[in-house]
Amino acid sequence: MRQDSKFIVVVALFACVSLVACGDDSSGSGPENTESSAVEESSSSIEVSSSSVNGDSGTGAGMTSSNSVDTSVTVKADTTKIIYALKPFDGPLSNPHKGFTVPTGGAWTFVPEFEYGPYGSLNNRAWDLVSYGSGYQQWNKLNPAKGVYDWTELEKLLNALAEHNMTYALRVLPSTPSFIKSDFPPQEEYDWTPPFVYEMGAKKILIDLRGTEYHAYAPVWDDSIYIWAAKEFAKALAEKYDGDPRIEYIDIRSFGEWGEWHTSHILGSVMPADSVLKDMLDYYASVFKKTQLVLPSNGFGDVYTHALDLGITKRDDGFIGIPGRPDTLLRAYNANLPTIAENIAGYKTMLANDDLIPGGTQKWTAERWVDAITTAHLTYYVLDQDNDCGYYFYKDNKALADSMSKVIGYNFTVTQAELLTVTAADTAAENVATSTLNITVKNTGVAPCFFDVYLVAEFVDSTGASLAQIGETVRIPKGTFKDGASQQFTFGCAVPAGEANFATQSGVTVALSLFESEEAYKSGKNPTVRFDNDGLQGNNKLLLKSR
Repeated sequence: MRQDSKFIVVVALFACVSLVACGDDSSGSGPENTESSAVEESSSSIEVSSSSVNGDSGTGAGMTSSNSVDTSVTVKADTTKIIYALKPFDGPLSNPHKGFTVPTGGAWTFVPEFEYGPYGSLNNRAWDLVSYGSGYQQWNKLNPAKGVYDWTELEKLLNALAEHNMTYALRVLPSTPSFIKSDFPPQEEYDWTPPFVYEMGAKKILIDLRGTEYHAYAPVWDDSIYIWAAKEFAKALAEKYDGDPRIEYIDIRSFGEWGEWHTSHILGSVMPADSVLKDMLDYYASVFKKTQLVLPSNGFGDVYTHALDLGITKRDDGFIGIPGRPDTLLRAYNANLPTIAENIAGYKTMLANDDLIPGGTQKWTAERWVDAITTAHLTYYVLDQDNDCGYYFYKDNKALADSMSKVIGYNFTVTQAELLTVTAADTAAENVATSTLNITVKNTGVAPCFFDVYLVAEFVDSTGASLAQIGETVRIPKGTFKDGASQQFTFGCAVPAGEANFATQSGVTVALSLFESEEAYKSGKNPTVRFDNDGLQGNNKLLLKSR
């Protein structure tokens, strides 16, 4: 009798789980090249007997009825448990809202004539790791006149990236010393502050380019007219792009050379007071309500603290070359914000660094590259900022780069999965079977997942077509699935009398999917987030395979 009572407890536990009927569900396209995994790992038939009682209508002893009823019944139930075999995915694994980027200067990046592009003659496989594009835009091109904005070329680039399932990290620069190639060159070549700003009376200052005899001009960064114009542009940018799914994040590049909030190379130019910098952060935060904002590399101290308080994260562009720079991003990581980095120079340049510390610049090494990613808990990293789009970097470091694609940011790995099905012999029962799928998922990356994820489990047939959803969709809120953490998920499914029990049918298996919205699943779109497990299909669903 002890065995019988144990089974009754098991059945009771199933009753406590919120079970959803396993009905037909044609949403979502099916995996490709699937194979059946509906193989019994263990099966048993357990007999449950109820005793003859005299009108026992309650739980207390001695409660009797004048009518004696013989309720002796024998019910058999079969249990089937499938344990799934799980192995890591073999190869590089890119996923949305994390990972590596390379320079994408325009829509022309995707034409075959660009040899370093994804369709170029060099067959640049670094693009297999790239999940988002990045680059700079010139303020004067996007805002050519007061109240006039031209998004044409940016739109072409955003659409080209979207067609390749990539987003864009946007930086709009006011000035760059990189294009000061002579003494007093044409101002429009390096100063990208719109001319109308100066025409309205904004001041500019004479500067010396460090290490040269060249002279040029730079904006006076705290000039009231300049500040007004920078804010007007921020407002227009937010009206156009805040919440646009094609934008991954936006740097606040209002001050300094390259908009990095420093004036290291333009001698004579001075950064504004912290109060001015904080005010600009406040303004951006007031007009951007959805898109992630980023404090540039040289925003430190109280300004950094203020940014974090506003939910603005931090990037650093001095990685590897300058010791200790990865540590500077830990404050953003600890504030539960994504961290972003770029090396101090391009890969080939860094290989030739003198490696003299202090006083020099460190070389690029594989060990330093791995340490940079793991120490800073990076979510985003520029693979290489040279114009070859990571071609030489990847050619030299393919195996390492492939492996780190599954370390940077979040990385979801299914570590345990089993399906338990209990089938009742009593065909008159309301539910003839219950199936419970238990899975454990671990985030094996170095950072949390910073967007909502929707986890779906389905029964699929031998062609990969969806037969029914198992249980309900599970929402995992952004920032809650921490790096190194494991989470357990249970999906319960009841089969009403007269309906097919997919769990016991030949050729039927389970597929897991991760969506960026519940609507994407309901509308039949393919998932966009991939598990780091063997069994990934062409539509990004994970097909579970039995041992």
